[in-house]
Amino acid sequence: MLSVELHCHSALSHDGRDPVELLLEQAKAVDLDAIAVTDHDEIDASLKAAELAPEYGLVGIPGMEITSRAGHVLGLGIEERISPGLSFGETLDRIREQGGVAVVPHPFQKSRSGVAANITGKRLAEADAIEVYNSRLLTGRGNRKARSFANDRDVPMTAGSDAHISEMVGQAVTKIDVKTPDKRAILGAIVDGRTEVDGKRTPWHISFRQAAGGAKRRVITRVGQYFG
Repeated sequence: MLSVELHCHSALSHDGRDPVELLLEQAKAVDLDAIAVTDHDEIDASLKAAELAPEYGLVGIPGMEITSRAGHVLGLGIEERISPGLSFGETLDRIREQGGVAVVPHPFQKSRSGVAANITGKRLAEADAIEVYNSRLLTGRGNRKARSFANDRDVPMTAGSDAHISEMVGQAVTKIDVKTPDKRAILGAIVDGRTEVDGKRTPWHISFRQAAGGAKRRVITRVGQYFG
């Protein structure tokens, strides 16, 4: 079984903090086998991370977290940026056109752009997998609903730290039943449902710090754009 981080953010995300090198160092330090950097509506840092990953003994999986009209969707295994603002279905189509895998993160967390509030259960079940353990859900209710939904609809399950600082990479991982440490094999195993989820909740004070840091960076960016 490989231990894989499928949901984390670099400084390229509007609410991320660290360069990909620090994310990769942390992934190596906690004995992960593979990592996908999934920045919000950006892919350049993820492509860099995938290129550098072998230097850290890791498999790099390029991807991004896409803001569809319904909410967030992870596109794993893609190498070209997918524009935000598309419908949920079109976002899935664009991911698959690139040979990627569409995973819905934190689907039942409306405050964090979960899609479940805006699409039917039938549409949600069309995703290749659902993130059923996100380490930044403070109460755990959203995780339980996601796991129940995935069980009822027989949808493959994943986990992710949703780390926005490097220290939290590996807080929640997807255990993937594959013998070959290879990007395509990992993605294929996710679609086949050969996964287990493992992790622990991000401490509340760190979640607060990540959120506060993201808000501060957004304000600084907007001020810079205004005066630039």
